[in-house]
Amino acid sequence: MAGVILDGKKISQEILAELKPRVKEITKRRGRPPSLAVILIGDDPASQIYVRNKIKATQDLGIRSVELKPPGTISTDDLFHAVESILRDKTIDAILVQMPLPKQLRAEEVIPYIVDPFRDVDGFGIHSLGSLVVNRSAPRACTPAGIMQLLQRSKIPVAGKHAVVVGRSDIVGKPMALMLLHENATVTICHSQTRNLAEECRRADILVAAMGKPALITRDYIKPGAVVIDVGMNRLTDRVRVQSLFAHDAARLAAFEKNGSVLVGDVDPLAMQELSSAYTPVPGGVGPLTIAMLMVNTVDLAEMH
Repeated sequence: MAGVILDGKKISQEILAELKPRVKEITKRRGRPPSLAVILIGDDPASQIYVRNKIKATQDLGIRSVELKPPGTISTDDLFHAVESILRDKTIDAILVQMPLPKQLRAEEVIPYIVDPFRDVDGFGIHSLGSLVVNRSAPRACTPAGIMQLLQRSKIPVAGKHAVVVGRSDIVGKPMALMLLHENATVTICHSQTRNLAEECRRADILVAAMGKPALITRDYIKPGAVVIDVGMNRLTDRVRVQSLFAHDAARLAAFEKNGSVLVGDVDPLAMQELSSAYTPVPGGVGPLTIAMLMVNTVDLAEMH
């Protein structure tokens, strides 16, 4: 029996709809809408798409957006000079620096300088991450926060369950583990040095895959009946690999023939569908929730201000 599809797009629309009256109230009370500044450095195609989607979401909600697009060759000092006007603008409630950064820029230098703790819409700053550790109010990293909304609104119990998070990034893996822990799950974090990874994953009632490795998680990793959350967004261009993964899916094969590439998550799609009790598709699962939670953080910061 195939698992239930967890429709991230539908839930993201619910979240965005709930924000609209809050945006109107903020705009009415202070005479200006919430505002989000987006800094996109360079011309990475994937980043451009992400930023375009984020800007569209602000427009749909009536949130003011400000874009800054420095060249990908910019130095750290020149970048700091370029963002001064945004940093001085007290009407901006939230600031986002689109990742990844060009190689000459170091996130540990750039983020603390540009994004102060009270405008950290991505929840990546030390203050936000530290607040998450002790479970105090602060912006939460958007992707794991969206996953928690997905589980809650899909009525999937977390307390007392064994959750396995594969991946230990500061953006997804670590905050995901902490959020699950705060909801009383028993949490195991796995990574590239984990021994017997398949065995660890098979223990999971809730399996979160966030490694950025296409279809690494095969059926040997999934306990029948587990809830599988696939965070991966990998673009495959290898015809043989695509045919092996999507032999069951004529629509995806047709899309590959048309576009020359297809998206796949970190979990084998057929194994996830057949073995799980519920799962997130790729695309249409976790991705829309990330943007929805970015909007939530923007509105939360505006209300705080």
